[in-house]
Amino acid sequence: MNKINQTFMLLLLLSIGFIACTSSELDEMGALVAPTVTEDPSLPSIKIEGTTLHSEAFGNPNDPMIVAIHGGPGADYRSILNFKYLADDGYYVVFYDQRGTGLSQRHDESHYEESKVQFFIDDLAAVIAHYRSSAEQRLILAGHSWGAMLATAYINQNPDKVDQVILAEPGGFTWPQTEAYIDRLFTLKPFTESTNDLLYADQFITGSDHEVLDYKLSLLLTSANNTGDPNVPFFRPGAVLSNITQPYAAENPDEMDFTANLSQYNKSVLFAYSEKNVHYGEEHAKLVSAAYPNVQLEKINGCGHEIINFGWEEFYPIVKAYLN
Repeated sequence: MNKINQTFMLLLLLSIGFIACTSSELDEMGALVAPTVTEDPSLPSIKIEGTTLHSEAFGNPNDPMIVAIHGGPGADYRSILNFKYLADDGYYVVFYDQRGTGLSQRHDESHYEESKVQFFIDDLAAVIAHYRSSAEQRLILAGHSWGAMLATAYINQNPDKVDQVILAEPGGFTWPQTEAYIDRLFTLKPFTESTNDLLYADQFITGSDHEVLDYKLSLLLTSANNTGDPNVPFFRPGAVLSNITQPYAAENPDEMDFTANLSQYNKSVLFAYSEKNVHYGEEHAKLVSAAYPNVQLEKINGCGHEIINFGWEEFYPIVKAYLN
């Protein structure tokens, strides 16, 4: 199996465990996967930077704003929806499915700019600008897995624009950190040979029908969760997006280094890792979080990598205390 595709597919698997819709639900819709915002205009959405994103917000638009950032690349925000309960504590909580994934508009590979990392950062900036009510409104980023990496990438470029940040098990803030974490999963050989065959990108990322491509990726993801939790819900994966980011990131490791300016971010960072994800652990959490000068490191018991979904009962009081 191609090492680049294998490595970044596992990064996606850190955030996804199970297709959201049951077979009967999909049969009723007459589709292989859930419709996107372009197929179902009733879905909440915003238009930014030449695309339409599935997006919604909870709470008072004038309250301090929390932007919740999901994992992947190629996942969606369904498994981190527990962040919406922070609206009851006086926060304006924004969710969005990243470009080309979840229920957001699909694009062919030719749509994406040459820098496959920077467009994630630019889209996050556009989402913030869309929802922010004023320049004085407090901005908090809350990221899970790849989303925590993306939050850090944004802070690395804009260390003076973020007031607080909540990070849940980012793979790493440099490519060597991320690769080392993923390699530990391979060391334990969690996948069967048939799953390894499926992971070979040419076998499932082919053709031009996004519905079929996303469905095939969904089938793969149902059998590939190895991070300490049961399978988790998600709307729909983005196969093309996932596929194009895999080789680019591994071949351009400098663009996966999000640490150059983090020493300028002196505000407290809440950094969480889980009890049951044995491939992560305290040692890796300390290694990754050390890029920030001021870190509140917390172990969340009773869950694996999907801290927001399965560990919310324990994580919520910690988040609330940190925000206050």
